[in-house]
Amino acid sequence: MRTWIVLLLWACAHQTVNAVVLSRGLVRRKTKEIEGQQDKELLKRSKRGWMWKQFFLQEEYTGTEHQYIGKLHSDMDKGDGTVMYVLTGEGAGTIFVIDANSGDLHATRSLDREEKPFYTLRAQAVNKKTGVPLEPETEFIVKLHDINDNEPKFDKEVYTASVPERSHTGTYVTQVTAQDADDEMFGYSAKLSYSISQGHPYFSVEPHTGIIRTALGPSDMDREQREHYQVVIEAKDMAGQKGGLTGTTTVNISLTDVNDNPPHFTQSIYQFSVPELTTVGSSVGRIEAVDADVGRNAEMDYIIVGGEGLDVFDISTDRNTQEGILSVKKPLDYEKKKSYLLQIKVQNTHPDPHFRIPDADIATVSVNVEDVDEPPQFEKIRYILEVKEDAAVGTVIGSVSAVDPDIRHSPVKYSIDRHTDVDRVFGVYAGNGSIFLQRPLDREEFAWHNISVIATEFRHLDNPEQTSRVPVYIRVLDVNDNPPTLASFYETFVCENAKAGQKIQTISAVDPDDPVGGHRFLFSLAPESLVRANFSLRDNGGGCPLTLSGPLTSLLSLLMTT
Repeated sequence: MRTWIVLLLWACAHQTVNAVVLSRGLVRRKTKEIEGQQDKELLKRSKRGWMWKQFFLQEEYTGTEHQYIGKLHSDMDKGDGTVMYVLTGEGAGTIFVIDANSGDLHATRSLDREEKPFYTLRAQAVNKKTGVPLEPETEFIVKLHDINDNEPKFDKEVYTASVPERSHTGTYVTQVTAQDADDEMFGYSAKLSYSISQGHPYFSVEPHTGIIRTALGPSDMDREQREHYQVVIEAKDMAGQKGGLTGTTTVNISLTDVNDNPPHFTQSIYQFSVPELTTVGSSVGRIEAVDADVGRNAEMDYIIVGGEGLDVFDISTDRNTQEGILSVKKPLDYEKKKSYLLQIKVQNTHPDPHFRIPDADIATVSVNVEDVDEPPQFEKIRYILEVKEDAAVGTVIGSVSAVDPDIRHSPVKYSIDRHTDVDRVFGVYAGNGSIFLQRPLDREEFAWHNISVIATEFRHLDNPEQTSRVPVYIRVLDVNDNPPTLASFYETFVCENAKAGQKIQTISAVDPDDPVGGHRFLFSLAPESLVRANFSLRDNGGGCPLTLSGPLTSLLSLLMTT
C-alpha cells in the first residue's frame, strides 16, 4: 500500500511541475540603488510559483527514448523566443540535457540509485541574444526513485558455529546478517525476512533477527550420533512477500562434546602372565576401555576394587592412550602363589554432575605367575660366627645354609669367594656349608674376618647368574696367650746418698690380650735380685715404684705376672 501511495505522489509532482510551467521562475537581482515601490515589486516577483527543490527519476529505465524528468520555466519567459535555458552541475550535458527553448529536462541513459542516489544541478534563464542572465542561478536535485533490483547479501558466504550437545530447545547458536543495497526508506525493497531452507528439523532462525537456535530437545542433539550439520539460511526482501529477491548463506554447525557417556571395557576378562622375578614397578600388561566422548571428557581412571593380591599389584592410567597399566607392587613368588584374580573398575576422571550416566564398568583380570629358575637362597641375609684364637686347624666354626627355592629343590654346592679370603684362612665343605679353619688364628693380628660364601646349584655350576652370596663375619675370641711386657725401656739413675725408702722410679706393663686397658699386673723382684736386695717394690695400682733398700751395686730384675 505504501508503495502505491509514493508512486501516486510522484505522478502528481510531475503534473504540477508541467501545469504550473514554473510560472514565477528565476528571480532577477536588482541593484541596491532601486528603492521604494520597485523593491516591493521585486519582492513580489521573487515569490516563485514553481518551488523546484527536487525532481524524481525512476532508476533502471529501460525505454528507448530519453527519460522525461520535468520542465523548467521562468516567469521572465514571455514565449517570444528571447529566453534560453542553461543547465550546469553533476552530469549536465551528458547524463542530463535540457531543451534550451522549452526548458524540458531529460535523462539520456538509465541510472542506478545504488551507484548514486541523487544529482545536484543548477539552472538559469539567460537572454538568447546577449547571454545576460535574466534571473539568478538556482540549484535543484534530481533524486532517483528506487526499484527492487538488488538481492540481499550476507556478511559472510559461510558461517561457522558450535553449540553443546544435549542443549535444550531454543538454545542460541549464532546470528547471521544480510544487507540490501536498495532504499530502505522506500517501500519494502530493503525489508528483509530470514528463513531456513536446509537444516530442518534440528535448527530454526528468527525471521527478523537472523538468530539461529536449536529446534530439537536434548535427546535428539547427540554428538555421538551426529556431530556436524550444514544449515542454509535464506534472506528475502519485500519482507518475505512473493516476488522478493533472495540471498543465501551456509552455516556449518558442530555439536561440542559434553561428558554424557561412561567409559566401558573392550572386553570383560583380561589375562596376563608375569615371571616371578619381575622387579617391583614393572608393567604386567595393559587393559583398554573406550569412551564415546572426546578430549577431557574421555579421560578415565582405573581402580583395583576387589580380588586377590590387592597389595601385590597396582594400576595407573597412560594419559596419552587412556589405557590402564597394571604393574607389580610387591615381589612375586611362584612357589607361594601361582595366580591372582583382580576386579578392575574404570570411571571418568572429570564427571559432569549435570548428566546421569550408568555405573562404572568392571572387568576381571587374571594374572598367572610364571616359574623362573631361581638361584639358591640363604636362610639368613648374613652370618656371624665366633672362634677362639687357639682353635686347631680343621676346627668347624659354624655353617651356612641355602636351598633351591624352585619346585625341584636341586642340591647346592658351597664355596668361598677367595677375593674375600686371600690367605685361605677358612674353608667350607661343598656339600653342607660347614666352615672350618685352614690356618691358625691370631686375635692380636686380626680380630675379625669378613668372607663371602657362594651357593650354586650343582646343575648350574657354570652359570654365574644362578649363584647367591652371603656375607659371613667371623669374630676371633681372645685367649691369654701373651705375657705382659714393660710399657717401655726404663733406665733409672739414683744418687749414691739416696735414703732408704726413697721412690726412684715408677714402671708399668702392657698385655696385647683382652681386655684392653683392663689388666691387673703383679710385680716382684727376680730371684737373683733378692740375694743382696738393694731395692724393693711397692704396688701402685698398675705401676710399681722402686724403693731403695740396699747398696746401689745390686742389679734390678722384675718378675711380672697377670
